[in-house]
Amino acid sequence: MAEELLRVENLCQNFGKHRAVEDVSFTVYKGEALGLVGESGSGKTTTGRAIIGLYRISGGEIFFRGEKLRYKGAPRRFLPEIQMIFQDPMASLDPRMTVGASIAEGLVLSGLKDRRQIREKVEAMLSVVGLRPEHANRYPHEFSGGQRQRIGIARAMVMRPQLLIADEPVSALDVSVQAQVINLLQDLRRQMDLTVLFVAHDLSVVKYFCDRVAVMHHGRILELAPTEAVFERPIHPYTQSLLSAIPIPDPDKEQQRRRVLYTPAPPEPRQMREILPGHWVFCSETEEKDWKSGKKSR
Repeated sequence: MAEELLRVENLCQNFGKHRAVEDVSFTVYKGEALGLVGESGSGKTTTGRAIIGLYRISGGEIFFRGEKLRYKGAPRRFLPEIQMIFQDPMASLDPRMTVGASIAEGLVLSGLKDRRQIREKVEAMLSVVGLRPEHANRYPHEFSGGQRQRIGIARAMVMRPQLLIADEPVSALDVSVQAQVINLLQDLRRQMDLTVLFVAHDLSVVKYFCDRVAVMHHGRILELAPTEAVFERPIHPYTQSLLSAIPIPDPDKEQQRRRVLYTPAPPEPRQMREILPGHWVFCSETEEKDWKSGKKSR
């Protein structure tokens, strides 16, 4: 059985009266990549930021290697084993700090004081992500968007994390650069036995990169299953609608295919239920019976 690395139980995140994340639960196993997908405003980025400790969570519990990271409302301590790559590389890098200083910041916070060791670790990681050691003395504005994202990856990976939270790491990049960054993350994942929580809205990238997928909508996870099952046998109507919106690079097929429109069902008690082995869906008892019998819609 796979080793559990991260477990999120009933996570809630409120901003004033707005509930951005509501009762979210999932587990990430060591060595896997779990994709967290959904449209803008679904709560996927908020979930990642809550796990890393950027927000004071409103409810629920987060466990890492079996240890509770925080109690309700309490910020957790700096944990080098969990790192994050942010969506906008320029906004996440301090323009007043050199690249070397930005990458070294986590090492300093973790207690490393030897300047020579810090410099060697920074330069080595720059080489790993495809940059040169001398780039450590430059500033973020001197780099392209793809290079800045590599710097963000280096800043996270220099800590040798066990869990990497990647928040839409390629959405701000050109398509050609996206492929390079995704391939870099795949290489790092294999070389460093890395576990990844991959937050994204680009389903084609998720299909390529992730082992399992959790589909979010309005702050809740509606479907959680292996990637192949989500893309080939989606059960929840929202997942079907999301997948039907993916464009097909064939004008004739694109014109003929049927879109699935999602209409939320009337309110009734729902919870995550295992419809098929390893395939969980947020549904009622009636929906569970229908979907287990082979019905695909409400």
